[in-house]
Amino acid sequence: MTATQGPCVAWDPIWCCELSAASLAVTGSAAQAATEVLYHLSGQRFGLCEVTVRPCRHECAISGGGWPGFDHWWQWGGLYPQPLLFDGAWSNLTCGTCGDRCSCTQVCEAWLPGPVNTITQVKLDGTVLVSGVGYRVDDFRKLVRLGGACWPACQDMTLADTEVGTWSVTFTFGETVPVLGQYAVGELACEIARSCTGQACKLPANATQVTRQGITIDFPTFSELLANGSLGLRWSDMFIATYNPSRLRTAPQIYDVDGPAFRRVGT
Repeated sequence: MTATQGPCVAWDPIWCCELSAASLAVTGSAAQAATEVLYHLSGQRFGLCEVTVRPCRHECAISGGGWPGFDHWWQWGGLYPQPLLFDGAWSNLTCGTCGDRCSCTQVCEAWLPGPVNTITQVKLDGTVLVSGVGYRVDDFRKLVRLGGACWPACQDMTLADTEVGTWSVTFTFGETVPVLGQYAVGELACEIARSCTGQACKLPANATQVTRQGITIDFPTFSELLANGSLGLRWSDMFIATYNPSRLRTAPQIYDVDGPAFRRVGT
């Protein structure tokens, strides 16, 4: 999710246990530790991160506005006619503007690292733009400029984003933790807090066999449970089995390079 190879923030737990005063004092660090465990066991899929970026062009040519989605038509320096290969046939492109694959008009957009969950703030020349008026998000990563304007082709990176001649985007990316994950992190954090304060907890001990009143019970070690992708706790194991039954180490990604083009507007 981030360069730290772990969750950005602790998941919000739903507590279903009673804790002593001593255990309550360590619930913050216990929730963070529980989040790290469940984040990796669920395939590094859930959790939100907030980041502020200063967008940059991908291409060198700037005569057409410079943003991916339409300025690749200007790679010959804005001279016309220009060759275009479409559906296996070459044609001369003679118009001065072109839209993307779904639009008949120019779509001025900047691509953000995704998937975008929520746009927190967009600043242009130090002024905060209004969502739905100044911009929208398509396909969970395309920041589309609205109102007939376009994003700047460049900006002064030596200035703070509160100054004229700059723009920035603050957003959260990732996937929201489901309710079952909140129960799981609360359950695991509770047991970690109890263990840290010397109380009895449900986390499996290192004992592999216990004999009482002539009855012998075998237990898997905690290491064996972790190797199988489980923790020996009801909510935690239910969460892992539901959202990562194949025990993937990272969330899968699918690319359909030959599929039909479409745009999810306002995502």
